[in-house]
Amino acid sequence: MTALADRGGAHESTFKVRRRATRRTVADWVLLIGIAVIAFLVAVPFLIILVNSFKSPSDYAASGPLTLPRALYFDGLAKFWNYVDFPLKLWNSFFISASVAVLAVLVSILNAFAIGIGRVRGRTWIIVLFLLANTVPQEALLYPLYYMFKQVNLYDTTWAVIIIFTVIQSAFGTYLLSSVFGTFPLQVLEAAALDGASRWQILWRVIVPISRPTLSVMLIFFFIWTWNEFLIPLTFLISNDNQTVPVAISLLQGDKIMDVTTTSASALLGLLPTLVFFLIFQRTLARGITAGAVK
Repeated sequence: MTALADRGGAHESTFKVRRRATRRTVADWVLLIGIAVIAFLVAVPFLIILVNSFKSPSDYAASGPLTLPRALYFDGLAKFWNYVDFPLKLWNSFFISASVAVLAVLVSILNAFAIGIGRVRGRTWIIVLFLLANTVPQEALLYPLYYMFKQVNLYDTTWAVIIIFTVIQSAFGTYLLSSVFGTFPLQVLEAAALDGASRWQILWRVIVPISRPTLSVMLIFFFIWTWNEFLIPLTFLISNDNQTVPVAISLLQGDKIMDVTTTSASALLGLLPTLVFFLIFQRTLARGITAGAVK
């Protein structure tokens, strides 16, 4: 009986501790309400775009942008899809963004391995140089890059944009990974070297697998950042067959075919691919950030 009473008392105390842990304070409720308000304000523009994408021009003129459509109107989506050859623009954006993401991560790995683990001379100044490269505005790069790619006959090709953004993104990736690799346990590297592994094997069989969460986060962000870029693709992709989705949307803003609802439809089509990409890889992104925080 005494054992049963002790066990019952233990369960009761555990229940009280759990109930006390789940009890929310006033500060917690204020924080939750603030997060909900911010999330709502962020979602409002997307909701307005979604609503107006399925409105007819007459419905928009009669009821304005903040009311639900009386009937679903798909002509705006179809008009934009056919007028700009949206599948081609979608492929251009995907090809450029995926190529930049993969190449920038590879270049960042090689640079960071040499700087963070190879301990080259002037390591600190090299990292500072990569950091400063990220602060240079793109407007300052346009003319020298335009002249250079004109000389090598790569102007108005997707490879010009891929090369430019690979260098830009890998500058940030090198700065980030060199800091991560610099804190890598030397005992692991020495053990791999004693087992006969070369530097190339140490990089791809030891360092890269352990750093996979960080590399996954970089890959996702490089893809999204490149997809949303506008100024450099607008400058270097003047042919209709080479343009990306953001450039195609912007060039049609002053066209007579583009009314408000068609513009909303174009924005929706431009937003959906990145949203789908983010939803697919959100677990990978969350795991990578959590793993980095735990380390």
